[in-house]
Amino acid sequence: MKENSEPLHVVAGVIIRRRKILIARRLPGGAHGGLWEFPGGKVEEGESPADALRRELFEELGIAVRVHTPVLETLHAYPHRTIRLAAFWCRIAEGEPRPLECADVAWVSPSGMDRYLMPEADLPLINFLRSMEKGKARL
Repeated sequence: MKENSEPLHVVAGVIIRRRKILIARRLPGGAHGGLWEFPGGKVEEGESPADALRRELFEELGIAVRVHTPVLETLHAYPHRTIRLAAFWCRIAEGEPRPLECADVAWVSPSGMDRYLMPEADLPLINFLRSMEKGKARL
């Protein structure tokens, strides 16, 4: 990574249903191909994080969402790029998640996420959700 290159701004939606969280599997190939992640994507120039999240979730999963408050924001340096991940609580307003631009979707409890290979940048969010599941963190 170049020293003065800007971090890539990405957003992720945390959608809970019956105490399980929606995750999506990336298509094979490309960066992090085949890994599971919180659904979302890149924020385009001139786009707000909430607008980017609504767009990405509609494109990838065919759902319309209401974007609520931020969960957390992290910065993670990969060898090739640094990303700034902003995660938001979301609620499905319309549709049922289906894999349109991803390989699969799953509803998983935070404690069950260790059975899914996920990008390192998601670990702080996973840890927060696990602590919330155990009653150590509050909304």
